[in-house]
Amino acid sequence: MLFRPRFLLMIMALSIAVPAGAEETKALPQSRAEIQLSFAPLVKQTAGTVVNVYAEKVVQRPSLYSDPFFEEFFGQRLPNRTEKQSSLGSGVIIGKDGLVITNNHVISGADDIKIALSDGREFSAKVTFKDERLDLALLKVQGGGSFAALPIGDSDGVEVGDLVLAVGNPFGVGQTVTSGIVSALARNRVGEGDFSFFIQTDASINPGNSGGALINMRGELIGLNTAIVSRDGGSNGIGFAIPANLVKVFIEAARGGQSGFTRPYVGASFEPVTSEVAEALGLKLARGALVTKIVKDGPADKAGLKPGEVVTAVNGRAVEHPDALGYRLTTAGLGSTVTLAVSDNGKEREVSLTLQQAPETRPKDERLIDGRNPFAGALVANLSPRLAQELQMPAEATGVVIEEISRGSPAARLGFEPRDIIIAINGQEITSTEGLQAMLESDPNFWRVEIDRGGQRIRQFIR
Repeated sequence: MLFRPRFLLMIMALSIAVPAGAEETKALPQSRAEIQLSFAPLVKQTAGTVVNVYAEKVVQRPSLYSDPFFEEFFGQRLPNRTEKQSSLGSGVIIGKDGLVITNNHVISGADDIKIALSDGREFSAKVTFKDERLDLALLKVQGGGSFAALPIGDSDGVEVGDLVLAVGNPFGVGQTVTSGIVSALARNRVGEGDFSFFIQTDASINPGNSGGALINMRGELIGLNTAIVSRDGGSNGIGFAIPANLVKVFIEAARGGQSGFTRPYVGASFEPVTSEVAEALGLKLARGALVTKIVKDGPADKAGLKPGEVVTAVNGRAVEHPDALGYRLTTAGLGSTVTLAVSDNGKEREVSLTLQQAPETRPKDERLIDGRNPFAGALVANLSPRLAQELQMPAEATGVVIEEISRGSPAARLGFEPRDIIIAINGQEITSTEGLQAMLESDPNFWRVEIDRGGQRIRQFIR
């Protein structure tokens, strides 16, 4: 029988028993007996901890006769239609009390959530903790007693070439197990979260696998399957999983009673290191996080970081890009002190950085603008480092920012967008929401508005 090279890789020895404390060995199969090894024992051990997640929400659909034209002729507008939308994904039981981890996009906006175990049992579940930017959510099973839970491994110990299993519910066909290897580490610009630091695998991952388990050969969760690269919606052998160490920090925040997930505040802005920048700074490799801006008196400033320097490692672990830096700092945890390896014009040094929560240097003072003015329908707030971090804006951003805009409002029709910073109105600088509201109540004949959008100044004249 002809074996393909990829198949030979997948049937490598699952593990080699060694005495406690001894170094683990990885080897190619050496005999027919080793070639006949099976993943079945590992699947039996872990499959019961992976569940199907069914999320359902009620949405409003405009009635055929809800158009103003019909209202004008028939005297009333018919109510909108309601319909149910369902989404399907996977989850992993990580607590014997029925705590389930999944992707936030699996349950986003859901009114009703159910989980189904591999043995056919179904339970209702409630969202207890979630973070859209991490694309993670915790569910609590309602009733059911004690459950088998999957232990969480150390994703920093994962290496390219390691064998893995992906368990989930692709296309709703039922629980499915696929095998493969770890194809790459520290992948960024993938998925819906803002921490782009993923484990890449060639184990088949398809729609419905989101939130499922990526398992190592010790039966541990090393990643949460999240995204794929595909032109037709099916698996092309390029799948991505959120590393388990980030999942750990997320779970600890939930169990610690936090109202939301808090990221460490650095007080600096970073950019990727290009080959041109690496050559100019005397770096051997185009890797790291280039410091571009420093917030005065922030943690980075106090640690001695300077613009133009490059952070190349955190606690001895390499930093490939700014997303990797954010991941390393986040998984280190708030309150900890980390050691950064910094390159400055070819010279290497180390600095200590204490991780803390972003400060709220001024009251948020949220205000929903109404009345006859260009910003009617906009929710505005005073920027601080904490709010800038929440909105994924530069750490040094200041002023009054638009947080949200009501659909169909004057602000929406005029093209204003969330994260726009209102700089001035009719030549008067805007420094607070209170000042903005007072200015808008003056009701002049025309409005000369100046905003900052992603670092670009935009001026608008409105009558």
